[in-house]
Amino acid sequence: MGSIGIESSKTEVVTVDVLATKSLIKTTHVYLDVRTVEEFQKGHVDSEKIINIAYMFNTPEGRVKNPEFLKEVSSLCNKEDHLIVGCQSGVRSVYATADLLAEVC
Repeated sequence: MGSIGIESSKTEVVTVDVLATKSLIKTTHVYLDVRTVEEFQKGHVDSEKIINIAYMFNTPEGRVKNPEFLKEVSSLCNKEDHLIVGCQSGVRSVYATADLLAEVC
């Protein structure tokens, strides 16, 4: 899991473990779950501040990147929000974090 904090022109990414994530989402952070809707519906982090925006979609040809991912995140979050980005294994969250950082830098 990764945590993105953006303060003015400074961007910081910190990898956090499950215990730290639980603590952070109880206070100041929003949990951005980038798994598919189907994965999310099977189970997800228990938090009032959780958003599910799929980074990739499953298609007959395999997984494809959600072309609206950044737009969808921007519509629900602002640049001052502190996000914890998570998925099932950590791969999608890394790619999603990189895209989010490229967008704000």
